[in-house]
Amino acid sequence: MKHFFNRREDIVTEALDGLLLSTPQGQLARLDTYPAIKVIVRADWDKLKVAVISGGGAGHEPSHAGFVGKGMLTAAVSGEIFASPSVDAVLTAIRAVTGAPGCLLVVKNYTGDRLNFGLAAEKARAEGYKVEMAIVADDIALPDLPQPRGVAGTLFVHKIAGHLAEAGQGLEAVAAAARAAAADIVSLGMSLSTCSIPGQAHEDRLGPGEGELGLGIHGEPGAERIALQEAAAIVATMAERLSATLKPGGDHALLINNLGSVPPLEMGLIARAVLTSPLAERIRLVIGPAPLMTALNMNGFSLSLLRLDAERAAALASGVAPRAWIAPVERHPLSVVPAPQAATAPGAGSAGAGRPADPAAAGALLDAICNRLVAMEDELNRLDARTGDGDTGSTVATGARSVLALKPKLPLADAAATMAAIGEALGTSMGGSSGVLLSIFFTAAAQNHGAGGDLPAALAAGLERMTFYGGAAPGDRTMVDALAPALSALEKEGIAAAAKAARAGAVATGAMTRAKAGRSSYLGARDLEGVPDPGAEAVAAVFETAAAAMG
Repeated sequence: MKHFFNRREDIVTEALDGLLLSTPQGQLARLDTYPAIKVIVRADWDKLKVAVISGGGAGHEPSHAGFVGKGMLTAAVSGEIFASPSVDAVLTAIRAVTGAPGCLLVVKNYTGDRLNFGLAAEKARAEGYKVEMAIVADDIALPDLPQPRGVAGTLFVHKIAGHLAEAGQGLEAVAAAARAAAADIVSLGMSLSTCSIPGQAHEDRLGPGEGELGLGIHGEPGAERIALQEAAAIVATMAERLSATLKPGGDHALLINNLGSVPPLEMGLIARAVLTSPLAERIRLVIGPAPLMTALNMNGFSLSLLRLDAERAAALASGVAPRAWIAPVERHPLSVVPAPQAATAPGAGSAGAGRPADPAAAGALLDAICNRLVAMEDELNRLDARTGDGDTGSTVATGARSVLALKPKLPLADAAATMAAIGEALGTSMGGSSGVLLSIFFTAAAQNHGAGGDLPAALAAGLERMTFYGGAAPGDRTMVDALAPALSALEKEGIAAAAKAARAGAVATGAMTRAKAGRSSYLGARDLEGVPDPGAEAVAAVFETAAAAMG
């Protein structure tokens, strides 16, 4: 897979520098021990309160350095990608930020982290520092595993410990609260692909129809492979397994974590699935969805739950400096408000303003025009296939059929109201830009006619609005090349002249070797020469049919 990087050896240090350079000045700094020891610290730290230190391998961004700041971590120690930081790195971080109140190390339950942080803690104690440790083991994917992994639920501990330390509580109280919270967290992950490490060959162990349930945050295999299925079914399985581990009663905080590359659209869908599942009744606070503890570019997500009490809820809700933290929201029902309805029939104008029309003649005219356009479906599609994607005939025919279906309900005695209804129908049924353009045309014409304009003037007003929004003008090789001269002739000489002008305009588009609007604008002169615009052809057919029907 492809990645953005310079040298593999510099990825982590350059990424951490990028974090520092894009964070408000005065909040973060790094120790001058690069590149062997990578420690990010609060630039405003004065060692008068308990320090909270965490860390681990890189590749989990924004964890861990992204959560350094007032109200959360005091320092973060980074190893290379998915590699625990060294004992010396952790010990250096302890020395850098720990004062008389002491420090708490928050450690995810991986062997390397436990050993390196543990030995650093022992060495720091030997140097006279007060050091406590909280180990997070929140993963429930492997229930029989004696030492479950620490995954995204660790962020709950960062937030609670950071809040209490910022509030001035002592080391024993901060450590006790962190350990108690860690014991009340459960997490479960799901992914559709493995992650890839920059500079290394990537092999996805999953088949095209497989997903992996219960995997960790380092790309290690999950507890089981499952067949690819609807997101709701996947979330239901995860919610059921998480629910089975919860103690009876009590509210919980939910953290919805993007493991790296799930698009926001899909994360929103996942959030909906969780928050409409039976598990939602146990949830009070929601954090995310967001990438909080990732696994590089893993196409997966995880769900973490923390049992709440008043102190934990307050700690999670308190403000912090790190921008990566997502403030929790109270779970709430979906809000739906009624859409406003039109006070009067669209385009009908004021009472009595619409000019009367002969409903029988209007109905016959609509029948003739719409049936002609439906009959031209294949012809227009073939023409469009030479310069576009071959669907103009189908689009036009769909619009014509929708008008025919609407005809029994049309107020044919009121031309303005009829045009307004046709405009609304075309905007809904035709689709694409053609449907919207014609909807604008008829809607604007209806408004003008309802306000007292005669029919030619109303149609001209519709064309003006259509070209204003659509951007096409005569000579651009669109339907406007037939419609504009036709409406000009209609106003001056009548329907027969309009039909001749529309046909001449349509024929002229075949000689235009450059289109300035529509899909044909992407084509060269060689592809356009001798091929009339199908939209202009449809317009010419409409005026010719109208001229014949009106005698």
